[in-house]
Amino acid sequence: MKIIAVGMNYAEHNKELHPTLVIPKEPVIFMKPDSALLKNGKPFFIPDFSDEVHYETELVVKIGRLGKNIAERFANRYYDEVTVGIDFTARDLQRKIRETGNPWEICKGFDDSAAIGEFVPVDKFKDIQNLNFHLDIDGKQVQKGNTADMLFKVDEIIAYVSRFFTLKIGDLIYTGTPVGVGPVAIGQHLEGYLEEEKLLDFYIR
Repeated sequence: MKIIAVGMNYAEHNKELHPTLVIPKEPVIFMKPDSALLKNGKPFFIPDFSDEVHYETELVVKIGRLGKNIAERFANRYYDEVTVGIDFTARDLQRKIRETGNPWEICKGFDDSAAIGEFVPVDKFKDIQNLNFHLDIDGKQVQKGNTADMLFKVDEIIAYVSRFFTLKIGDLIYTGTPVGVGPVAIGQHLEGYLEEEKLLDFYIR
């Protein structure tokens, strides 16, 4: 199982972090190791190497079929479940890494940095590209988005990624975060929703 993530896939989030950023012409892809996966409501422990870990709430797609060089028009055949997840980012490390132009795995792919919710069938929804999702911290909504605002849609992402990586059953694709990211702190209670269904529920330790 591999975790594939898309960066800079919502225009307003890009402005939030990079006001002068040029809109990417192709999906920006990075990977997380399987040791990054945090599931079953287990707590997230803030690592000792960062003083500023941010939540980034995202729609996550689970691949259900082996595929390579998938045509965009057939991409919807390759996933059957979705959920909401959090791409935790060590923002202070990310800033330093960006300054030097080095790879950013340590700020994105550290242990437990990919929180994942309970999966639901994709056919439960009329249109995967018109889904609302949001994150609550201690009962207050802190981030919300709609997949209609993606710069690169789910099927585009799958077609693009499959040019470089064979997609296997169980692979996860984190599709990018909307505007509203922010830091987490010890003791907080995080709850992630897809439409109005809570699929993610855990604490920060």
